[in-house]
Amino acid sequence: MTDFELCADSLDGLSVGDALGAQFFVPGTTFETLLDGTAPPGSWPWTDDTEMACTLAAHLRPHGRVDQDRLARAFAERFEPYRGYGGGAVVVLRRIRDGEPWREVARDAFGGQGSMGNGAAMRVAPLGALHAGDARTAALEAMRSAEVTHAHPEGILGAVAVAVAAAEAGWARRVRNRPTPAELLDAVLGYLIDGLVRDGLRRARRLLGASVTEAAWELGNGAQVRAYDTVPFALWVAATRLDDYPAAIRACIEAGGDVDTTAAIVGGVVAAYTGRDGIPPDWLTQREPLALDAV
Repeated sequence: MTDFELCADSLDGLSVGDALGAQFFVPGTTFETLLDGTAPPGSWPWTDDTEMACTLAAHLRPHGRVDQDRLARAFAERFEPYRGYGGGAVVVLRRIRDGEPWREVARDAFGGQGSMGNGAAMRVAPLGALHAGDARTAALEAMRSAEVTHAHPEGILGAVAVAVAAAEAGWARRVRNRPTPAELLDAVLGYLIDGLVRDGLRRARRLLGASVTEAAWELGNGAQVRAYDTVPFALWVAATRLDDYPAAIRACIEAGGDVDTTAAIVGGVVAAYTGRDGIPPDWLTQREPLALDAV
């Protein structure tokens, strides 16, 4: 398989997780029904997670590397607020669309702290899969992709962690050697500097063998919409269910919180390992089609 086939598989996994997860904000959709094997009916629209991931994948296709100025413009020109963007992201992207320099806009966010949200992490798994077997490049490119919207180190580190996990998952698929959960989390930890995201990943490693409920309680489930509240749990799920896409997505839904985003992150990492064939065909059919210029 080519690098871009891995990228496309990861994008499929991300978008299906996002679209299915978002259904659980619709009244009447229950986790118990999904456990019984019945998926929510109808078409599943995707959210900002997938929109930004599609933009990033389309940006990478010509050269395989991040051009920050061009990526910032692409994010700003393509974003549709009704997809569920947070208020801070809307402000950032509108200011970039209006011609303001992205570096200044990203630094100005949240009173000059920059965003530590999970937005850079939610979109980055296909970039990581593109660099399967080269986690160092995945980490560097993830940093570059994050910086155009997230100036806070925690927001950037969340993206690095997810990209490295996807790169490791894609490589494991190529060599047909699944890493143990501890090996996958250790590989990610090797690329993180001290901070809240790294602290969360260390706790995630100690929680291997715990229940979904316990892991979500200890690590967070994205309810705070912060990288450190989202990425450690998502990578705990991906590491422990790397060969079982449906089980991984169900774990995210069971945990509640920012379900579309945790399922997007998990789906992107796990599908880099399982491939598109690991995603239930009816889930792929029910997911809203992706933009044709992004796949």
